[in-house]
Amino acid sequence: MNGPRPPVALYIHVPFCVSLCPYCDFVVYAGGAARGPRNRVEAFCRAVRAELELRADALDGAFPDRAPLETVYVGGGTPSLLSPDTIAGLLERVVARFGLAPGAEVTLEVNPGPDERGDARGWRDAGVTRLSIGAQSLEAGELRALGRRHAPVDVADAVAEARAAGIESVSLDLLYDIPKSAPATWPATLEDALGLAPDHLSIYALTLDDPDAEGLTGPRGDHLPTTAGARRWRDRARSAQDEDRAAAQYHHAVARLGGAGWRGYEISNWARPGHESRHNLVYWERRPYGALGPGAHAFDGATRRWNAAGLDAYVAALDPRDGSSPELPAGGSEEIDESAAAIERVILGLRMDRGIPAALGECEPLAGQLGWALSAGLVEATTDGRIVLTTTGRLLSNELFQRLV
Repeated sequence: MNGPRPPVALYIHVPFCVSLCPYCDFVVYAGGAARGPRNRVEAFCRAVRAELELRADALDGAFPDRAPLETVYVGGGTPSLLSPDTIAGLLERVVARFGLAPGAEVTLEVNPGPDERGDARGWRDAGVTRLSIGAQSLEAGELRALGRRHAPVDVADAVAEARAAGIESVSLDLLYDIPKSAPATWPATLEDALGLAPDHLSIYALTLDDPDAEGLTGPRGDHLPTTAGARRWRDRARSAQDEDRAAAQYHHAVARLGGAGWRGYEISNWARPGHESRHNLVYWERRPYGALGPGAHAFDGATRRWNAAGLDAYVAALDPRDGSSPELPAGGSEEIDESAAAIERVILGLRMDRGIPAALGECEPLAGQLGWALSAGLVEATTDGRIVLTTTGRLLSNELFQRLV
């Protein structure tokens, strides 16, 4: 089993949104916590800076000669609700304590609404090189159905402002299998997205999970309890989803984007050459990464750990009001033994278009399922000795992966 290694990437979770989308399972605090006289933003910022220092102190002791970070990803939530000065100050501390390699990728997630996307030039001046814009759809009716606050024109404006500011790479998030979506809407959304000339597209099926039922929402859990309103919305939406429609929409995306020269380098991600998400590749390649913020996950190559989702407990630990020293927040961890690591390598490797070496596929854990997966058309062998998912395999990947666990 490999021992701990220092992070090559850092994720920072900013847990605030103006409003809570009913399908969202991320750690989010909305409404008055995000804006207004009693907002929690400044308290969170003090706390996350304290966590940054404590995590860096620990790494200094364990890995005094570690290499600088290759990527930083500021996600949420809606981190673009913070000011450019706040983001700049946070990134300055990252550079001072973790180091940042020349040419590093620094991503900031933004919502496209005019009162949420912030100042693109300010983001660039703060050190951001990549914007990930939460479009989700480019059809007004779908946006309303999803509880989104922005309009399609706001997505176009956000991309234009990023380009004018000199942001190096722009990504759009899109959802498919939206309930009651008209047949023509998904192709139109994809065409409209391509018309905006982004560099990267993340395309996800709308997934309606139940973190409460999965046991993820306890005091040390990495999810927040689902609200009653969100639960009712999900119950209605789930009954209106359609597997055949979802498959057709995904196949359309594969054909359209492939025909336009885009690389589907991962199950849900396409990029123009050179614009793959370097940060997300760290996850899929099982390289070590650090994490800050409520609900954030880190991995050192041997152990996965996470912070609990509760904001009050997070702030109380890291920014105590009684003058005591800050402490790391509550959370959890699990050691990854060699058997689990082998399964992860196969599953994460198959998510990418380059797949896994055929020699690895001849061994556990894939060996017992390889004949079935080949005969079912879920995987295929390439001429250069690798095993990759087919398009059908990408759509049914969860079924294959569940057989490996």
